[in-house]
Amino acid sequence: MLQPKRTKFRKAQKGRIHGNAKGGTALNFGQFGLKAMTPGRVTARQIEAARRAMTRHMKRQGKVWIRIFPDTPVTSKPAEVRMGKGKGSVDYWCAKVKPGRIMFEIDGISEEVARGAFERAAAKLAVQCRIVQRMN
Repeated sequence: MLQPKRTKFRKAQKGRIHGNAKGGTALNFGQFGLKAMTPGRVTARQIEAARRAMTRHMKRQGKVWIRIFPDTPVTSKPAEVRMGKGKGSVDYWCAKVKPGRIMFEIDGISEEVARGAFERAAAKLAVQCRIVQRMN
């Protein structure tokens, strides 16, 4: 699964996801893309599950680009532990996704195969998505 090799700080504050994506809103690599329509946190496990679902549907043909990276640590306290006594340890890593962000791109396959792959991938993600296509 994806996670940073090293970070400046071990733990991060929760924060909020406001507004639309400033960058990463256009297709840069592939012919088809999966665009986020709602804000949310996409975990490293969800990214990997979506990637597997896509590549298996594509029968290992074409190429997949992952345009998001889980660089935000999410902490949690152990089960059955009382409140207080400090912040919990890092449980998993996630990517904060804003609306309009291209999360995955595909090239080298037909439109119907790409559409099926993205529908399977979108079912694995915690944000609502839309399939976009390069116009040129």
